[in-house]
Amino acid sequence: MAEIFPRQHCPRAGSRAFTLVELLIVIAILAILAGMLLPALGRAKREALSTSCKNNQRQLNLALQLYATEHHDFLPLNNYVYDVAEKTPIFRTNSWAPGLAPYDLTTSNLQSGVFYPYLRSTAIFLCPSDQSRVRNSNDTPLVSAPRRTRSYNLSQSIHCDAAPTFRKLTQILRPAPADLFTFIDTHEDAILDSVFGTPIPESVYSEYWFDIPGARHGPSANLGFADGHIERWKWKHPKSGAQFFTVAAEPNNRADLRRLQEHIKTEWE
Repeated sequence: MAEIFPRQHCPRAGSRAFTLVELLIVIAILAILAGMLLPALGRAKREALSTSCKNNQRQLNLALQLYATEHHDFLPLNNYVYDVAEKTPIFRTNSWAPGLAPYDLTTSNLQSGVFYPYLRSTAIFLCPSDQSRVRNSNDTPLVSAPRRTRSYNLSQSIHCDAAPTFRKLTQILRPAPADLFTFIDTHEDAILDSVFGTPIPESVYSEYWFDIPGARHGPSANLGFADGHIERWKWKHPKSGAQFFTVAAEPNNRADLRRLQEHIKTEWE
């Protein structure tokens, strides 16, 4: 029997393709979702790296206390101070971390320091957020330069002859162990030797930055304290290597400096 109506070539139910408009709407929705999700993922990654950095500092603080326990209460020497003018370090072979962070191509200096027997790992000396690379001694870039081996400095308040300092663990009373900072994230554009210098409030350099704290944890640094706890400090003013040995003239920058000065030893003995 002849067909009265011509056949209709329609797609089967459930197989209808997306139109261009529908595809564009889906892409737009995915882009919006990605835009909402990526910042959250970025924050989560930064928090994870900051937590890993804190764990490094906990282990460094533990090594400091174990060293004191095994050396009649004496804290490890912290005298690897670099004389920028003479280009010479004041070297002590049993320092906690001999060497210069921007120029050390290997971990051999850290392995020769007094902390290594307690840690058995040099990875602990490097903040996981620190992606800075080794430089030549004339500060020119190296081809395929490796990552640096150290991101942390130890406060001048810990057995450093260049400043008011504590030589024994039990002498830490003013400020109290919970208020005296030990290890600190140091800015990758300013780190050099192993000491974090902070001018005491009564000195002629009381308004100056000596060493610059890091700002890798957005924009914050982790600090360890003599009682073993770790804090993350958010800075009021941006930090950069260019602030090295400059006056903290801006009020927020000066407030950051004052905050550190409140957590060091300020009296000579």
